[in-house]
Amino acid sequence: MDKTTIDEVCEKSEVELSHTEDEGEEEEEEEEEEESGAVEYPGTVLPDTKIEKIDHDLELTKDYEDDIDYLDLIHLKITNLKDLNLGRFTKLTSLCLRQNLIESISDLKYLNSEDIEELDFYDNRINHISSSIAKFKKLKNLDLSFNKIKNIKNIEDLTELESVYFVQNKIKEIKNLSTLTKLTNLELGGNKIEKIENLDNLVHLEQIWLGKNKISQLVNLNPLKNLKILSIQSNRLTKIEGLDELTNLEELYLSHNGISKIENLDNNPKLTTIDITSNKLTSLSNLKHLSNLTDFWCSYNQISNFEDIASELGDLQNLDTVYFEGNPIQLNNPTAYRRKLRLNLGKSLSKIDATYIK
Repeated sequence: MDKTTIDEVCEKSEVELSHTEDEGEEEEEEEEEEESGAVEYPGTVLPDTKIEKIDHDLELTKDYEDDIDYLDLIHLKITNLKDLNLGRFTKLTSLCLRQNLIESISDLKYLNSEDIEELDFYDNRINHISSSIAKFKKLKNLDLSFNKIKNIKNIEDLTELESVYFVQNKIKEIKNLSTLTKLTNLELGGNKIEKIENLDNLVHLEQIWLGKNKISQLVNLNPLKNLKILSIQSNRLTKIEGLDELTNLEELYLSHNGISKIENLDNNPKLTTIDITSNKLTSLSNLKHLSNLTDFWCSYNQISNFEDIASELGDLQNLDTVYFEGNPIQLNNPTAYRRKLRLNLGKSLSKIDATYIK
């Protein structure tokens, strides 16, 4: 294919996204791309520089039996759901269309199966959640990660949902989730969210992932009494707070923020993992009561005192793994660092900075 032909194909692939009648007339905002944080959100997708489209999507499903319950069409440059003739698969429970070029899911209206439990559109070009999705009342898992979605909508009636994935979109506000009371896992990492809100009814939520957003404060989490995992890495936090009612919390991920003190964990005795890598700590505090702690990740802070570590972590009988690389205690004591950590921590310790103790 010569360069002219390639350029023509690329131009055709970049046509303006169409809008169905239920999707409104939202216009794309002209926003400058912000600088990425200290780390990229896992799974960042590289652009495809050689975009091609399959002219006859119908050919992709012709060899499948009508009564299949799982349809998996991954990385096939599919652009149109209607041409897949999905209506003939009346017993589908799972539809996976990852890594394609789908711009709209409005044609899900042609899917006749009422038993769909899983829809996976990870890594496409979808910019709206069409109302066509609302008919799948038995849906349990929905993945619309790595798309161009700005608003959470049209899923309010999907009350059987247990896991929802909206990673790496353009979402600014957490909303329209209050009816999803069976939700246990919510993933909203890599968006533009500035505030934690509208989660009061999600009382069965066990995991929430909010990494790489613009959140500056831990608020409105108290209703989530069953929460076990809170991940809020690469945000704008400066203080640990608002976790008083999360008595079942087991894993807390706070790396790449601006936190200067460990505090307000008095009511979180079940914590097994704390990740506070790349913050602004100069000392350790308020950890010695966490008797279930197995993993403490504190690399790239400003910890300079081994006695401080011994005081807070030395008596924790379940502590298995610590990370302190990139702190003054390691940078200033490169040869004695590991030996001194072992002397100041308990016998349960088996790993320092990803390396097992011999």
